[in-house]
Amino acid sequence: MIQARALLAYSAALWQGARFSRMRAFQGRHETCSMTEPEFDKTDNTGIRHLLNATRFSLQGLKTAFMNESAFRQELAALVIVLPTGVWFADSLGWAVALISACLLVLLVELLNSGIEAAVDRIGAEYHELAGNAKDFGSAAVMLSIVIAGTVWLCILFKALS
Repeated sequence: MIQARALLAYSAALWQGARFSRMRAFQGRHETCSMTEPEFDKTDNTGIRHLLNATRFSLQGLKTAFMNESAFRQELAALVIVLPTGVWFADSLGWAVALISACLLVLLVELLNSGIEAAVDRIGAEYHELAGNAKDFGSAAVMLSIVIAGTVWLCILFKALS
């Protein structure tokens, strides 16, 4: 019974996203746990320190995406093939910049989609129509960004071959 109450308190605290206390019945002690990352003091996060922290967090996000998201790795592999060939065939700097931008757009949208999926998965594992819609919208955004990059690449290739 005590474990059930502790589990309910734990679940309620998770829902609120706050600190919580849980009871360990088998040890008979009370401890406070945090369900979030260690607190980040933003008061000292100014100037160059802010730039360094933002860079560190961004690189951490890219590393996490590369390690955990197969779609990100696949799109990165496609970029390694598409980008050099497209820049080689591009007849102007404008087309090369357009292709680079479109390829980076694919990676950017994939990162946003992965963030949406992580947030939805964090909320709960049970199916909900709105959660499914959020994931589907993110996936559709990735598909459209791939269509944009593919269109730019095909335009470059068509101009080079004609």
